[in-house]
Amino acid sequence: MPGKFVFPGGAVDANDAIVPTTALSALDERRLASESTLPPAALAAAAIRELWEETGQILGSPDTWDDAPKGWRGFSATGHVPNAAALQFFFRAVTPAGRPRRFDARFFLTGVDQLQTDPDDFSNAEDELAHLQWVPLVDARQFDLPFITQIVLAELVSHIKSGGPPASVPFFRNDDEAHLVSRLGGRSPL
Repeated sequence: MPGKFVFPGGAVDANDAIVPTTALSALDERRLASESTLPPAALAAAAIRELWEETGQILGSPDTWDDAPKGWRGFSATGHVPNAAALQFFFRAVTPAGRPRRFDARFFLTGVDQLQTDPDDFSNAEDELAHLQWVPLVDARQFDLPFITQIVLAELVSHIKSGGPPASVPFFRNDDEAHLVSRLGGRSPL
């Protein structure tokens, strides 16, 4: 999305399912398993890999593994394995039908204190994203954001106010004119 401010992210690669990773929380494991044909660990690993590739930030635990697969060699060379336990499954969204590029995205949260790297150092990032920076949540909506990013940020503000894991995960089904938001693992919104 040239010129837009977006979250790091991308597709699940086949190798994401075979990397060693710490386990997701039991709650997130159940939620992801109930709504996806992809293994929850692969979804979490993809999020960690994309964070590494696009920002140079390491969400991992100090450890080594032999024969890291393609796409993970740079991460493993840092002496870390992915730390899925630091993630919280927070939001899901699907791009409207008919768009040239469609996505079925899962959004995860983590605390900056979970990073193994200096959060202000983006020197190990690949060239996919430009203008990497932390933006205070209160200022984020002043940037040129895709519509879905605005929706996710609104849910994030609500989530922060409530504290703790949400009772259910919002699912933005962008498949009809209503742009329905339902809840995964819970009730429909009022």
